[in-house]
Amino acid sequence: MTRDRYNGSLPNGDRGRRKSRFALYKRPKANGVKPSTVHVISTPQASKAISCKGQHSISYTLSRNQTVVVEYTHDKDTDMFQVGRSTESPIDFVVTDTISGSQNNDETQITQSTISRFACRIVCDRNAPYTARIFAAGFDSSKNIFLGEKAAKWKNPDGHMDGLTTNGVLVMHPKGGFTEESKPGVWREISVCGDVYTLRETRSAQQRGKLVENETNILQDGSLIDLCGATLLWRTADGLFHTPTQKHIEALRQEINAARPQCPVGLNTLAFPSINRKDVVEEKQPWAYLSCGHVHGYHNWGHRSDTEANERECPMCRTVGPYVPLWLGCEAGFYVDAGPPTYAFTPCGHVCSEKSAKYWSQIPLPHGTHAFHASCPFCAAQLTGEHNCVKLIFQGPID
Repeated sequence: MTRDRYNGSLPNGDRGRRKSRFALYKRPKANGVKPSTVHVISTPQASKAISCKGQHSISYTLSRNQTVVVEYTHDKDTDMFQVGRSTESPIDFVVTDTISGSQNNDETQITQSTISRFACRIVCDRNAPYTARIFAAGFDSSKNIFLGEKAAKWKNPDGHMDGLTTNGVLVMHPKGGFTEESKPGVWREISVCGDVYTLRETRSAQQRGKLVENETNILQDGSLIDLCGATLLWRTADGLFHTPTQKHIEALRQEINAARPQCPVGLNTLAFPSINRKDVVEEKQPWAYLSCGHVHGYHNWGHRSDTEANERECPMCRTVGPYVPLWLGCEAGFYVDAGPPTYAFTPCGHVCSEKSAKYWSQIPLPHGTHAFHASCPFCAAQLTGEHNCVKLIFQGPID
C-alpha cells in the first residue's frame, strides 16, 4: 500500500508503523477472525460483558434497549491487517491526513482529522492466490467494533447485521488492472461486513447507497482506498513485478540529463536533481511554463502583474501561465508504464511518463466530505489546466 503524498516519502521520514508504503507479508501465525455467534442484548451491561470476553466482536446499537453483538472467532486461514489514525497496537499501518503539495511543510497542523482512528481492515488468505479483501472499520484495543445509534446500520435479508462507518471507506478498482491501458473505475463504499454499495448522498449521510451485487470487496492491483483524508494505492506482488523500479527511474533521470537539455534563452545546461535532493531547488534545475510546456532554466523575467506572482509569459511562445520547477516523480508504484519522463502535472510540476500522467489526470479522487477532483499522485495537489498535465518541450544542446 502506498500513500498518495509527498513524492514517495513522509516529511519526517518513515518511522515505525507510520510509513509512506507498507508491505503485507504472511504472518508467522494466523490472526484472522470470522463471524460466529450472534447475541441480541437488551441492557448495555450485558453488551459490555460480551465484548469484554477477549473475543473479537462487532456491536450494533439499534436503540437504548437493544444491541446486536456479533462475536468473531479465530480463522486459521486468514491474516488480518488494520489501518487507521490511531497509534494503538491493533493498528498495523498508521495514516495521517494528506496535505496537498502547496501546504507541504512540517508545521502544518491538522485541526480535526476526518480519518477514523480504526478506519479499515484488510483480510488476506494465507494460501494461494492470497486473495485480499477490505472491510470498513477496524477492531480497537478491546477487540471491538462499535456502531453507535447514529451510525448507518441495517439487517440484511439473510438476517446478518451490517453497517457503515461515519465518513465511510471508499474503493475504486481501475478498469483493465494497473497497466498502460488502465481506465478509472467507479467509486464504491465498502460496508463493515465487506459488501459493496453505491456512494451515499453525502459522505456521512445515514441512508446507505444501493447494494452492488455483481461487485466484491476483493482488492485488485491498482485499487484505490479512500479513508476521507488519505488515499491509499494497493499494489499486488505480481503488479509490482511489472512496474518500473527505483533504479529504472534513476536511469531515466540520468538518461534525460545525459542528453544535456538547455535553457533556450540562457543556453545553460539543465539537469534534474538526484532523487535524494528532491526538496531543494538547485541551480541547474529545469523549470517549465505549464501552459505550453516549454522547459527553461530559472529566470526572473516575464511577470505579467504583481498580483499573480506565478503567472509568467513564456519567451518562446508568449503563452501566459504558471512557471514552476520540475521534479521527477519518485514513487515507482504510481507509474503504469516504464516510459520516459516527458509530462508534468499542473500546477505542481511533478514529472512522469505520458501514460502515467494521463491516467492520474483522469482519476477523480475524493476531496473532503463531498467533492472529487484529480490530484497529483506525488504530492496530492489539486490538478488544474486544460488537461491537468502538459507535454514538456525540451531544447537540446546547440552544439
